[in-house]
Amino acid sequence: MSDAAALPQAPTGPLVLNLQYTKDLSFEVPGAPEIFSTLREQPRVDLQLDVQARPLQEGGNVYEVSLQIRADAQAQEQTCFIAELVYCGIFTINVEPEVLEPVLLVECPRLLFPFARNILAEVTRDGGFPPVMLAPIDFVALWQSRRGDQQVGHA
Repeated sequence: MSDAAALPQAPTGPLVLNLQYTKDLSFEVPGAPEIFSTLREQPRVDLQLDVQARPLQEGGNVYEVSLQIRADAQAQEQTCFIAELVYCGIFTINVEPEVLEPVLLVECPRLLFPFARNILAEVTRDGGFPPVMLAPIDFVALWQSRRGDQQVGHA
C-alpha cells in the first residue's frame, strides 16, 4: 500500500455537503415580561417554511441552499414569540441537469432539516417557552407544490 493510497481523499459523489451554518437567527418576545405571567395556555405556533437555492458562481456546481423557517406563536390573542431562522448549506452537486432541481430543493434541505429543527427548539426553550419541535417535512410535496404554483403562474 502506497502512502498516497492511505491519505484521505476529498469527498466526491453526486451530493457533498461542504459546510453548514446559521445565516440569520432572530427571536423576539414582544410582550415580555408580562406574557410570562399572563400565559395560561400552550401557544399555538404557525409555521412558514421555504427553501431557496442559488449557485455560488455562474456555471459552477457549488450551491448555497437555504432553509427558511418562521414560527409565530399566539395565545389569548397575543403574540408570544416570533422566531426566524435561515439555515444554509454549501453543497457540491454532480448530477445530470434534469435532476438538479429536485436534488437542490428536496435532498439538500432534507440533510439540513435536523440541524435547523434543533436550533429552533433550543432558541424557543432558551426564550422561556416550550421547545418548538418541528414535525418531519415532506420536501418532495413542498417541491411539487412549488412547481405546480410556478406552472399555474406561467399559464
